[in-house]
Amino acid sequence: MSDTRRRVKVYTLNEDRQWDDRGTGHVSSTFVERLKGISLLVRAESDASVLLESKISPNTAYQKQQDTLIVWSEADNYDLALSFQEKAGCDEIWEKICQVQGKDPALDITQDPIDESEEERFEEIPETSHLVELPHCELSCLEEIADLVTSVLSSPIRREKLALALMSEDYLKKLLGLFRVCEDLDNREGLHHLYEIVRGVLFLNKAALFEVMFSDDCIMDVVGCLEYDPALVQPKRHREFLTKTAKFKEVIPITDSELRQKIHQTYRVQYIQDIILPTPSVFEENFLSTLNSFIFFNKVEIVSMLQEDEKFLTEVFAQLTDEGTDDSKRRELVNFVKEFCAFSQTLQPQNRDAFFKTLANLGILPALEIVMGMDDLQVRAAATDIFSYLVEFSPSMVREFVMQELQQTDDDVLLINVVIKQMICDSDPELGGAVQLMGLLRTLIDPENMLASINKTEKTEFLSFFYKYCMQVLTAPLLANTAHDKNSKDFQEAATKINPVCPDNFQTAQLLALILELLTFCVEHHTYHIKTYIMNKDLLRRVLVLMNSKHTFLALCALRFMRRIIGLKDEYYNRYIIKGNLFEPVINALLDNGTRYNLLNSAIVELFEFIRVEDIKTLIAHIVENFYKALEPIEYVQTFKGLKGRYEQEKDRQSHKLTRYRREARSMDDDEELWFNEDEDDDEAEAVDKSRMEDDYSDGYGKYMEAKKGATNGANNGKVAALPPTSPPATPNNSSAASVKTVALPASPVVKAPLVGLVDYPDDEDEDEEDEEEEEEQSPRKRPRLSS
Repeated sequence: MSDTRRRVKVYTLNEDRQWDDRGTGHVSSTFVERLKGISLLVRAESDASVLLESKISPNTAYQKQQDTLIVWSEADNYDLALSFQEKAGCDEIWEKICQVQGKDPALDITQDPIDESEEERFEEIPETSHLVELPHCELSCLEEIADLVTSVLSSPIRREKLALALMSEDYLKKLLGLFRVCEDLDNREGLHHLYEIVRGVLFLNKAALFEVMFSDDCIMDVVGCLEYDPALVQPKRHREFLTKTAKFKEVIPITDSELRQKIHQTYRVQYIQDIILPTPSVFEENFLSTLNSFIFFNKVEIVSMLQEDEKFLTEVFAQLTDEGTDDSKRRELVNFVKEFCAFSQTLQPQNRDAFFKTLANLGILPALEIVMGMDDLQVRAAATDIFSYLVEFSPSMVREFVMQELQQTDDDVLLINVVIKQMICDSDPELGGAVQLMGLLRTLIDPENMLASINKTEKTEFLSFFYKYCMQVLTAPLLANTAHDKNSKDFQEAATKINPVCPDNFQTAQLLALILELLTFCVEHHTYHIKTYIMNKDLLRRVLVLMNSKHTFLALCALRFMRRIIGLKDEYYNRYIIKGNLFEPVINALLDNGTRYNLLNSAIVELFEFIRVEDIKTLIAHIVENFYKALEPIEYVQTFKGLKGRYEQEKDRQSHKLTRYRREARSMDDDEELWFNEDEDDDEAEAVDKSRMEDDYSDGYGKYMEAKKGATNGANNGKVAALPPTSPPATPNNSSAASVKTVALPASPVVKAPLVGLVDYPDDEDEDEEDEEEEEEQSPRKRPRLSS
């Protein structure tokens, strides 16, 4: 029993004036030798480590708030709080603190924090005279009271004393009674003074005063006082809004009266802070820290009370998923769950974890699947917000649900497919909902937040699921808007047959840009799965059709997709690009852009510059051999001349290899020829060099035989290599197909060099190469639009 009573949470106030949870443990008051005094000691309930060790100082001002909170400051801007599970435990520790300091436990604050500079001024004041003297609570004294409240704000000591004085003899309630009198008499001067008084009391930043001011009996009078700002010609009608416009809706009847009262109070106090009170100045910004804490702990308490009421939440989700629930009721239920999740953001991580697990067990995800597919825009928007809370909290929980769901339902009603369809069908012209959903999908498919399990990795399982069941839904609008007539005579004619929605409709262009952004993310983070999908669907070709879009941002998205693929420097991708002649739409876009120096121009140039700097040889050879004549006039950057230079360097390097092989073959032929043409009549020379000639004969013969043997084998290989390509020569009327065929069988010196060195008769091979080069020169360029 004592363990439960002493169970606490330790909070510290951070720089943003928000409470950070330091952990849960059990508190005790004991003598600590190191601190030389009675101290508050909190040990964690998980591992018994020390969460807090704080000496009860005789000069520290401790405050008890809301019956279960003890708050104090240990140093400048370092506030601490203990939140007790039970009131009895809070009372025990409070009595111990008061006992050490010699104070009355009936007080909610142990003493005034006295600065050293003011300590001498107050050291002779008796203990009983720590209250300031307040004027009589009468209409005639309102101006004097307002001046007093305003004057103490600059002194922490006087603020403390005034707060204690206001708590005595129900002074605050008497002041609020004067408000009703002034309003009945339409005493504007008195109402303006009351505004200053109530505003100043709020800035005293005392929880005990807040408990009185925000009680059911007083809070509407406090709001009334704050309506009469002297700076306004006419008072604001905040009370009218709170009582008539703002309606409290119980989607499911709340039987707990304390919970209902706490919800009302929190809403009204939040309204005071956000709407009524003016933005505090730099001097005033710390005066409302206790008000922030008041709202914070109220929200924590509301969430905890609702979470513990299993019948209430069970009924909420039962009605949410019931087909018989009418639309207006379902809208209220969804909005309640959304507000409930928003309140949960005040919880600390471990409590939030328990909160979302409770929602998951109650069936939050199946319920979302139903409501996200409804026609009601408000319901879908609220469901999207709830889904975002779940994804941001635990992407793994959502992934686990959708993979288990596959065994129980069809592909069309999978939660992720429902999300994708909602993104695609967003009716907002600015696609606000689609952008939000795209971000959530990106989080779900991000491998960085996928955990590894014992048997298999979550990454492998989920990505396989996503690409099998969801990717076709995501890319459907892209494929539909880039469809072309494959029987057209050339690619450009085909490109003009795009669905007219794509180039003309801004909203569809935005949607395609979002899809491309997600696919670009996939290229960067998914290796095998996206590569297979691109190859199977010929996806890059379809994407590059969008280079013709009149919407430059969409053309840039298509280019960014290709740039990300080339940035991987994957030869598998490079061969795919070369075989499909996929640089053609990019170069066409560059040429169509003309001399305009814009983002599209820079992005295309950067793509080719990357290829040049990284020296991607296969792509450089393809670009120079097929497109250099069209790119050669572009001289305002040196990128294309650099590509040509790289190409020539590689060609020279291959030529040196070729020359080296040929020189070895020629030296063998010279030796052979010298041996056969030796002058037999030169007897004198033969006599002089007889021994040397015998050696030469032996060496020359050995070289000759080795050369003949190697040449025979090489000639066979050479004949195979010298076979002409089987594809017919290109014709102007079939340029697109011819272009692909030409790229598929390039006359690359890289391939020929090692084969030529094995041929017996290099001179014949030279003639073959010259013939092939002549054929290429006679064949027209296979680039539609590039010649025009």
